[in-house]
Amino acid sequence: MSAEDLERYETELELQLYREYKDIARQFSYVVETERRFYLANSVDLQVRNAGGEVYFELRLSDAWVWDIHRPARFVKNVRVVTFKDVNVEELDKPDLEVPGNS
Repeated sequence: MSAEDLERYETELELQLYREYKDIARQFSYVVETERRFYLANSVDLQVRNAGGEVYFELRLSDAWVWDIHRPARFVKNVRVVTFKDVNVEELDKPDLEVPGNS
């Protein structure tokens, strides 16, 4: 597979994932971003932890969808994320979403 073929394949996977996101986003209440992943969830519990002077975040999500093109099962009942990086949690506005390039 050439680099160009691989790039087209990755682009198509990302577009397919965005279409899935567009179709299911209205089913969720929160958008959660970590340094590694993007999630949609209906329940979010974020705890700031301190262990030995190190501050980290423990995040528990339920009824969630995971944005990852390499993951075949994106819907999960529960997710636990531990990270030393910032976590962004926003209540989902649920605007009308459009696939880029479509009118």
